Amino acid sequence: MSKTILITGSTDGIGKGTALKLAKEGHTVYIHGRNEVKVDTTVLDIKEASSNPNIKGLVADFSDLEAVKKLAKQIKNDLPKIDILINNAGIFKSKVDKTKEGLDIRMAVNYLAPYILTNIILSNIKNAETPRIINLSSAAQAPVSDTVLNGKEQVSDNNSYAQSKLALTMWSFYLAQQEPEIVVIAVNPGSLLNTKMANEAYEQHWSSAEKGVNILYDLAISDSYKNDSGKYFDNDKGDTKGHFSPAHPDAYDEDKITTLLSMTKTTLKF
Repeated sequence: MSKTILITGSTDGIGKGTALKLAKEGHTVYIHGRNEVKVDTTVLDIKEASSNPNIKGLVADFSDLEAVKKLAKQIKNDLPKIDILINNAGIFKSKVDKTKEGLDIRMAVNYLAPYILTNIILSNIKNAETPRIINLSSAAQAPVSDTVLNGKEQVSDNNSYAQSKLALTMWSFYLAQQEPEIVVIAVNPGSLLNTKMANEAYEQHWSSAEKGVNILYDLAISDSYKNDSGKYFDNDKGDTKGHFSPAHPDAYDEDKITTLLSMTKTTLKF
Protein backbone atom coordinates (compact mmCIF):
# COMPACT_ATOMS: atom_id res chain seq x y z
CA MET A 1 0.00 0.00 0.00
CA SER A 2 1.41 3.37 -1.07
CA LYS A 3 2.33 5.77 1.72
CA THR A 4 2.97 9.50 1.84
CA ILE A 5 6.47 10.04 3.18
CA LEU A 6 8.31 13.26 4.04
CA ILE A 7 12.10 13.16 4.44
CA THR A 8 13.90 16.31 5.53
CA GLY A 9 17.43 16.91 4.33
CA SER A 10 17.00 14.52 1.42
CA THR A 11 18.92 16.11 -1.45
CA ASP A 12 22.02 14.05 -0.70
CA GLY A 13 23.47 11.44 1.65
CA ILE A 14 21.33 8.86 3.39
CA GLY A 15 18.24 11.07 3.08
CA LYS A 16 18.42 10.95 -0.70
CA GLY A 17 19.27 7.25 -0.67
CA THR A 18 16.28 6.46 1.54
CA ALA A 19 14.01 8.58 -0.64
CA LEU A 20 15.11 6.67 -3.74
CA LYS A 21 14.60 3.29 -2.10
CA LEU A 22 11.09 4.26 -1.00
CA ALA A 23 10.30 5.82 -4.38
CA LYS A 24 11.19 2.57 -6.14
CA GLU A 25 8.42 0.90 -4.16
CA GLY A 26 5.84 3.36 -5.44
CA HIS A 27 5.41 5.56 -2.37
CA THR A 28 4.71 9.28 -2.65
CA VAL A 29 7.91 10.91 -1.40
CA TYR A 30 8.46 14.55 -0.48
CA ILE A 31 12.07 15.68 -0.86
CA HIS A 32 13.22 18.57 1.31
CA GLY A 33 16.29 20.76 1.06
CA ARG A 34 17.39 24.35 1.57
CA ASN A 35 18.39 25.01 -2.05
CA GLU A 36 15.55 25.14 -4.58
CA VAL A 37 17.71 24.20 -7.57
CA LYS A 38 19.16 21.22 -5.72
CA VAL A 39 15.70 20.11 -4.58
CA ASP A 40 14.36 20.31 -8.14
CA THR A 41 17.35 18.36 -9.48
CA THR A 42 16.96 15.68 -6.82
CA VAL A 43 13.24 15.32 -7.55
CA LEU A 44 13.99 14.78 -11.24
CA ASP A 45 16.82 12.34 -10.48
CA ILE A 46 14.62 10.22 -8.23
CA LYS A 47 11.68 10.32 -10.64
CA GLU A 48 13.90 9.00 -13.43
CA ALA A 49 15.70 6.42 -11.32
CA SER A 50 12.50 5.05 -9.78
CA SER A 51 10.04 5.54 -12.67
CA ASN A 52 7.80 7.05 -10.01
CA PRO A 53 6.12 10.38 -10.88
CA ASN A 54 4.92 10.95 -7.31
CA ILE A 55 8.06 12.70 -6.07
CA LYS A 56 7.68 16.28 -4.91
CA GLY A 57 9.96 18.97 -3.53
CA LEU A 58 9.87 21.22 -0.47
CA VAL A 59 12.28 24.08 0.21
CA ALA A 60 13.27 25.67 3.52
CA ASP A 61 16.52 26.56 5.25
CA PHE A 62 16.31 24.82 8.61
CA SER A 63 18.69 27.36 10.18
CA ASP A 64 15.89 29.92 9.66
CA LEU A 65 13.18 28.90 12.12
CA GLU A 66 10.65 31.29 10.61
CA ALA A 67 11.17 29.52 7.27
CA VAL A 68 10.59 26.21 9.05
CA LYS A 69 7.28 27.48 10.46
CA LYS A 70 6.24 28.72 7.02
CA LEU A 71 7.06 25.36 5.42
CA ALA A 72 5.27 23.45 8.18
CA LYS A 73 2.11 25.52 7.69
CA GLN A 74 2.29 24.90 3.94
CA ILE A 75 2.58 21.15 4.54
CA LYS A 76 -0.26 21.26 7.08
CA ASN A 77 -2.53 22.85 4.48
CA ASP A 78 -1.43 20.80 1.47
CA LEU A 79 -0.96 17.28 2.88
CA PRO A 80 -3.97 16.10 4.90
CA LYS A 81 -2.26 12.80 5.72
CA ILE A 82 1.42 12.00 6.29
CA ASP A 83 2.19 8.34 6.94
CA ILE A 84 5.89 8.71 7.70
CA LEU A 85 8.07 11.65 8.71
CA ILE A 86 11.82 11.13 8.72
CA ASN A 87 13.55 14.05 10.45
CA ASN A 88 16.89 13.56 8.73
CA ALA A 89 18.13 17.12 8.12
CA GLY A 90 21.23 17.84 10.15
CA ILE A 91 24.38 19.92 10.30
CA PHE A 92 27.80 19.54 11.89
CA LYS A 93 30.32 21.74 10.08
CA SER A 94 29.19 25.25 9.27
CA LYS A 95 30.77 28.51 8.14
CA VAL A 96 28.70 30.28 10.78
CA ASP A 97 27.99 29.24 14.35
CA LYS A 98 24.83 31.31 14.90
CA THR A 99 21.50 31.61 13.14
CA LYS A 100 19.98 34.99 12.39
CA GLU A 101 17.94 34.53 15.58
CA GLY A 102 21.21 34.23 17.52
CA LEU A 103 20.87 30.51 18.20
CA ASP A 104 23.55 27.85 17.86
CA ILE A 105 23.18 26.61 14.30
CA ARG A 106 23.53 22.93 15.20
CA MET A 107 20.91 23.21 17.93
CA ALA A 108 18.58 25.02 15.53
CA VAL A 109 18.89 22.65 12.57
CA ASN A 110 19.25 19.36 14.44
CA TYR A 111 16.68 19.85 17.20
CA LEU A 112 14.61 23.03 17.14
CA ALA A 113 13.67 22.82 13.45
CA PRO A 114 12.35 19.22 13.60
CA TYR A 115 10.60 20.07 16.87
CA ILE A 116 8.77 22.97 15.19
CA LEU A 117 7.99 21.09 11.98
CA THR A 118 6.70 17.98 13.71
CA ASN A 119 4.50 19.81 16.19
CA ILE A 120 2.84 21.93 13.50
CA ILE A 121 2.04 18.95 11.25
CA LEU A 122 1.30 16.49 14.06
CA SER A 123 -2.42 16.33 13.31
CA ASN A 124 -1.65 15.42 9.68
CA ILE A 125 0.58 12.59 10.87
CA LYS A 126 -2.12 11.38 13.24
CA ASN A 127 -4.51 11.12 10.28
CA ALA A 128 -2.48 8.18 8.97
CA GLU A 129 -3.51 4.62 9.80
CA THR A 130 -0.10 3.53 11.09
CA PRO A 131 1.99 6.70 11.40
CA ARG A 132 5.70 6.79 12.16
CA ILE A 133 8.25 9.45 13.02
CA ILE A 134 11.92 8.56 12.67
CA ASN A 135 14.31 11.06 14.27
CA LEU A 136 17.98 11.05 13.32
CA SER A 137 20.01 10.95 16.50
CA SER A 138 23.71 10.11 16.83
CA ALA A 139 26.20 8.15 18.88
CA ALA A 140 27.35 11.60 20.03
CA GLN A 141 25.05 12.69 22.87
CA ALA A 142 25.90 15.20 25.60
CA PRO A 143 23.87 16.79 28.44
CA VAL A 144 21.86 19.76 27.20
CA SER A 145 22.73 23.17 28.62
CA ASP A 146 20.05 25.86 28.70
CA THR A 147 22.62 28.50 27.72
CA VAL A 148 23.60 26.53 24.62
CA LEU A 149 19.98 25.84 23.76
CA ASN A 150 19.02 29.52 23.96
CA GLY A 151 22.18 30.73 22.23
CA LYS A 152 23.75 32.55 25.17
CA GLU A 153 26.80 30.28 25.30
CA GLN A 154 28.96 29.11 22.42
CA VAL A 155 30.70 25.74 22.81
CA SER A 156 32.70 23.58 20.42
CA ASP A 157 31.13 22.17 17.26
CA ASN A 158 31.41 18.65 18.67
CA ASN A 159 29.75 19.58 21.94
CA SER A 160 26.85 21.57 20.50
CA TYR A 161 26.24 18.81 17.95
CA ALA A 162 26.15 16.18 20.71
CA GLN A 163 23.83 18.35 22.81
CA SER A 164 21.47 18.84 19.86
CA LYS A 165 21.29 15.09 19.25
CA LEU A 166 20.56 14.27 22.88
CA ALA A 167 17.87 16.96 22.90
CA LEU A 168 16.29 15.35 19.84
CA THR A 169 16.42 11.93 21.50
CA MET A 170 14.90 13.18 24.76
CA TRP A 171 12.07 14.86 22.87
CA SER A 172 11.55 11.70 20.79
CA PHE A 173 10.96 9.66 23.93
CA TYR A 174 8.57 12.31 25.27
CA LEU A 175 6.65 12.42 21.98
CA ALA A 176 6.31 8.63 21.99
CA GLN A 177 4.67 8.82 25.43
CA GLN A 178 2.38 11.69 24.49
CA GLU A 179 1.28 10.20 21.16
CA PRO A 180 0.87 6.44 21.68
CA GLU A 181 -0.78 6.00 18.27
CA ILE A 182 2.42 7.16 16.53
CA VAL A 183 5.54 4.99 16.41
CA VAL A 184 8.41 7.35 17.28
CA ILE A 185 11.95 5.99 17.04
CA ALA A 186 15.27 7.79 17.49
CA VAL A 187 18.14 6.28 15.51
CA ASN A 188 21.87 6.59 15.19
CA PRO A 189 22.11 5.51 11.53
CA GLY A 190 25.80 4.76 11.93
CA SER A 191 28.87 6.76 12.80
CA LEU A 192 31.06 8.19 10.03
CA LEU A 193 29.03 6.88 7.14
CA ASN A 194 30.28 7.81 3.68
CA THR A 195 28.26 11.02 3.43
CA LYS A 196 29.04 14.64 2.69
CA MET A 197 28.50 15.66 6.33
CA ALA A 198 30.84 13.04 7.79
CA ASN A 199 33.52 13.58 5.17
CA GLU A 200 33.46 17.35 5.64
CA ALA A 201 33.66 16.98 9.41
CA TYR A 202 36.25 14.21 9.72
CA GLU A 203 37.69 13.67 6.23
CA GLN A 204 37.11 9.93 6.60
CA HIS A 205 34.37 7.35 6.87
CA TRP A 206 33.94 3.92 8.46
CA SER A 207 30.92 2.50 6.65
CA SER A 208 28.99 2.95 3.44
CA ALA A 209 26.06 5.34 3.26
CA GLU A 210 23.94 2.32 2.31
CA LYS A 211 24.15 1.06 5.88
CA GLY A 212 22.31 4.19 7.03
CA VAL A 213 19.86 4.07 4.13
CA ASN A 214 18.89 0.49 4.91
CA ILE A 215 18.12 1.13 8.58
CA LEU A 216 16.10 4.28 7.86
CA TYR A 217 14.10 2.35 5.29
CA ASP A 218 13.50 -0.55 7.68
CA LEU A 219 12.51 1.62 10.64
CA ALA A 220 10.12 3.60 8.46
CA ILE A 221 8.41 0.68 6.69
CA SER A 222 9.00 -2.70 8.31
CA ASP A 223 6.29 -4.25 10.50
CA SER A 224 9.12 -5.55 12.68
CA TYR A 225 9.30 -2.17 14.43
CA LYS A 226 5.60 -1.42 14.90
CA ASN A 227 5.85 -2.06 18.66
CA ASP A 228 9.15 -0.25 19.26
CA SER A 229 7.99 3.30 19.85
CA GLY A 230 10.02 5.30 22.36
CA LYS A 231 13.25 3.42 21.72
CA TYR A 232 16.73 4.27 20.45
CA PHE A 233 18.24 2.20 17.64
CA ASP A 234 22.03 2.17 17.52
CA ASN A 235 23.28 1.12 14.09
CA ASP A 236 26.89 1.08 15.32
CA LYS A 237 26.19 -2.09 17.27
CA GLY A 238 26.45 -4.47 14.32
CA ASP A 239 28.56 -4.86 11.19
CA THR A 240 25.66 -4.68 8.75
CA LYS A 241 22.78 -3.82 11.08
CA GLY A 242 22.58 -2.67 14.67
CA HIS A 243 19.94 -3.09 17.35
CA PHE A 244 18.02 -1.19 20.00
CA SER A 245 20.28 0.03 22.75
CA PRO A 246 20.25 2.46 25.70
CA ALA A 247 20.59 6.13 24.78
CA HIS A 248 22.26 8.67 27.08
CA PRO A 249 20.88 8.37 30.65
CA ASP A 250 19.36 11.86 30.46
CA ALA A 251 16.94 10.58 27.81
CA TYR A 252 15.21 8.52 30.53
CA ASP A 253 15.17 11.24 33.20
CA GLU A 254 11.65 12.67 33.31
CA ASP A 255 12.73 15.77 35.25
CA LYS A 256 15.42 16.59 32.70
CA ILE A 257 13.01 15.99 29.82
CA THR A 258 10.49 18.33 31.45
CA THR A 259 13.20 20.95 31.89
CA LEU A 260 14.31 20.54 28.26
CA LEU A 261 10.79 21.04 26.94
CA SER A 262 10.27 24.08 29.15
CA MET A 263 13.55 25.59 27.91
CA THR A 264 12.60 24.77 24.34
CA LYS A 265 9.24 26.53 24.57
CA THR A 266 10.87 29.55 26.21
CA THR A 267 13.54 29.72 23.52
CA LEU A 268 11.05 29.40 20.69
CA LYS A 269 8.18 31.30 22.31
CA PHE A 270 6.20 28.44 20.77
